[in-house]
Amino acid sequence: MIKQMISGVVPPGVAEATVMTVWPSVGSTVLGQMLGRLYRIKSGLGPISVGRLALLATIPLGMPLYLSLRLPWALRRYRLTNRRVTIERGINAKVERYVDLDRFDAIDLVVQPGQEWYDCGDLVFRRGPIETLRLPGVSRPEPFRQTCLKVRQSYVSVAAAQPEVVGAA
Repeated sequence: MIKQMISGVVPPGVAEATVMTVWPSVGSTVLGQMLGRLYRIKSGLGPISVGRLALLATIPLGMPLYLSLRLPWALRRYRLTNRRVTIERGINAKVERYVDLDRFDAIDLVVQPGQEWYDCGDLVFRRGPIETLRLPGVSRPEPFRQTCLKVRQSYVSVAAAQPEVVGAA
């Protein structure tokens, strides 16, 4: 058990602690994006639109698509810790890919056609012009983006203020 001065705050040098976890939306899949483009069509008469009719007609397709993202072997999550941002897969959350907090300096939000219907988008972590990690279909991406930037700023600021180790440690 780690003793903490402030509850929930763990220095990165001591342990890796989760700050926030988000789950990919159906908009992370190609089929989900196609359905999102179809659902956003507003042409029609009054409350009856092409998009709403398409939504009703594709329920047998949409439900299995959503449930397929929740299968134990397909389960994905995006986790922000006090050290890095990770893409994890499976029930036991094995890290598939990650980027350290000091390995990016900007996060772009890219909303693919069809993703806006699901209120999701891709977060692209960049170091200069180089893409270091992409999180496809993040549900409600802006709060997660802002949290990642704040945690990164804290991490980089503390790392810069720490004295460098000289000699054998």
